[in-house]
Amino acid sequence: MSVVAIKPNTLFEEQNPILVQARASALENKTPYAGGIHPTDAWRLFASGEATLIDVRSAEERKFVGHIAGSVHVPWATGINLVKNPRFVSELSAKVKKDTIILLLCRSGKRSALAAEALTKAGFKHVFNVLEGFEGDIDSQTQRGRHNGWRFHQLPWLQD
Repeated sequence: MSVVAIKPNTLFEEQNPILVQARASALENKTPYAGGIHPTDAWRLFASGEATLIDVRSAEERKFVGHIAGSVHVPWATGINLVKNPRFVSELSAKVKKDTIILLLCRSGKRSALAAEALTKAGFKHVFNVLEGFEGDIDSQTQRGRHNGWRFHQLPWLQD
């Protein structure tokens, strides 16, 4: 894993304490993308129009587990076996400019971290991972949503 130190090049990012802290933490932890953002902070940035939220989960996850209204969907992996989408970067590039502040969301924050690294390598400048994901981590009863994640924090979402 290579580390790419990217300086913020937008006035908004330089002045936003959420993004400044995420970048500082990413540099300290040698994270290969701009940083991680807590779900409540991600919601603030997305709801205010300051960032674009990209849901990288599969279409099935979005449909049956729920999704966030207004988020852009570009799956990192597809199908039941979650096979990596070889067109991920090109599909996202068709929907979002490289200088956009991007927040990536998956089930637990793991796939979105991989997607953030891939986008950073592809030249996207402001890619952040939504920590904890939509459903959160598995607990001791092997269930999600009981101690962290977008839904746990009672942030807005829809279900089909």
